[in-house]
Amino acid sequence: MNYENFPSKLLENAVSEFSKLPGIGRKTALRLVLHLLNQGKDEVRKFGNTVIQLRDEVKHCKSCFNISDTDLCDICASPKRDKSTICVVESIRDVMSIERTQQYNGIYHVLGGIISPMDGIGPSDLRIQPLIDKAEHEDLTEIILALSTTMEGDTTNFYLYKKLKPHQVSVTTIARGISIGDELEYTDEITLGRSLLNRMPFDKSL
Repeated sequence: MNYENFPSKLLENAVSEFSKLPGIGRKTALRLVLHLLNQGKDEVRKFGNTVIQLRDEVKHCKSCFNISDTDLCDICASPKRDKSTICVVESIRDVMSIERTQQYNGIYHVLGGIISPMDGIGPSDLRIQPLIDKAEHEDLTEIILALSTTMEGDTTNFYLYKKLKPHQVSVTTIARGISIGDELEYTDEITLGRSLLNRMPFDKSL
C-alpha cells in the first residue's frame, strides 16, 4: 500500500508509529495495525495500557542498571548470587542471554552501550564511572568483560581494562568461542555458556 493510498488518516498515523520500531518496515507495520483492528476494544486497550505502564513504571536497578520493577533487581537482591563477581555487558538483552545459559552466578553491570566514535558514543555516554567506583570501594574479586566481539566491543574492553588495572581486582574476558564480530545476544546458549566458563585474564587476550 502506498503512502497516498491509506483509506484512513488514523490508520496511516498508526502505521507510521509502528514502522519506527527496530526491524519493522511499513508492510509489517500495516499488518500489525490491521491485526489490532481485528481485535476487541478491550484487548487493544489492554495492549496500549501495558505499553504505557511499561514506560511509566519500569525502573533501572540502582546497582547494576538492569531493568527492574523495584529499585534493586532480583539478581542483585538475591542472597544466592556472588556479589564479588561482576559481569560487564552492553545491554539488558545480554543479561537475559547470559542468564539463559545458567552458567553464571555473579551479578552484572549494564554499560548501556559500547564506545563507538562513528555513532558519537564516547566513554562519558556510558555507565563506566559507576563500574570504576565499584572496583574502588567494593570487595570485588573478578570483573568479567563480556562485550560483543566487534571492533567497538574490543575498544570498550581495552578502555575498561586500562581504567580497572590500578584496582586490586582480576579483570577477565569471555573465551573466543564466540566468533569475531558476533553480538552476544545472538550467540547460542551452549557457546555462550562455555565462553563464560573458559574465560581468561584480559591481558592474555591482547
